[in-house]
Amino acid sequence: MRKINHRKLEHIRICLTEEVEAGSPGFEKVRLAHDALPELDFDEIDTSCEFLGKTLDSPIIIEALTGGADESKEINQDIARVAQKLNVGFSVGSQRAAIEDAALEQTYKVRDVAPDIFLIANLGAVQLNYGLGVAECERAVEMISADAIALHVNPLQELIQAEGNRNFKGLVGKINGVAKKIKSPVILKEVGCGISRETARKLKVSAYDVGGLGGTNWALVEGIRSGRQDTGRVFSTWGIPTVESVIELSGLEKPVIASGGVRSGLDAAKAIALGASCVGIALPVLKAWEEGRTKGVECYLERIVEELKISMFLSGARKIGDLSGKASLN
Repeated sequence: MRKINHRKLEHIRICLTEEVEAGSPGFEKVRLAHDALPELDFDEIDTSCEFLGKTLDSPIIIEALTGGADESKEINQDIARVAQKLNVGFSVGSQRAAIEDAALEQTYKVRDVAPDIFLIANLGAVQLNYGLGVAECERAVEMISADAIALHVNPLQELIQAEGNRNFKGLVGKINGVAKKIKSPVILKEVGCGISRETARKLKVSAYDVGGLGGTNWALVEGIRSGRQDTGRVFSTWGIPTVESVIELSGLEKPVIASGGVRSGLDAAKAIALGASCVGIALPVLKAWEEGRTKGVECYLERIVEELKISMFLSGARKIGDLSGKASLN
């Protein structure tokens, strides 16, 4: 088995069997305004939203989980089926493995079971310093007929990972070059340490996925993989909490995905009230799949949507946009 395939399977195993969450995303510091007389009919609450030109029934992106190993195909297809049924977004895992080995492309393809979803391709931005370029980004999009591509940035993960790529020099220019030349929208995505306003303002991408501190912690995951648990724990609280990152980016007039520790529909409502366009969820979806396959994922996401609707009703928000301005920090 290629090392990269083995790594994908190790990531899944560790995430499902070990304690890999660290820090707080900050949702406990956020309070939504309560309306004792919301003057609404709960059945008329509308959770639909627009994101990068596509209408979603709920502002949820199922974040990148896996790909690049035979076992990944079942996971991706099962979860994509649920995304299709609920009309929420879905992202595949990093497609670098399939760029290097075309035989692995089938582990990422989900259009046969989810023809209508908002689908996000995915490559590591650091790979732009290791031989990948615009052509490979376009290939990743075409490979799965995606609507957009996420270029993920993960400097902490790469430093802890035994096989990590450590040259992040010049990536701002290269990311902007891809965003300028590729036809599809480009999303800049962090994977657990958040994005600052200063960093975001340097980029010419279409949207940001904050991937803030408080959810799955890749310093812990890679520390376990590499036998560097002590170093992983030292840096397990490094980064910008999700709430802080959303607040920093909310004024930049570009769509923001709030990810990193979103664990309830109330968290989702708070994030959107703070300025996020959508929320991203990964680890709980993977755990729901392990416990109940497609039914487990569907039940979990339906609960998130129900909690979001309750939060909206209690805040007097009939539509997603009505949540704007209804959050305050404790």
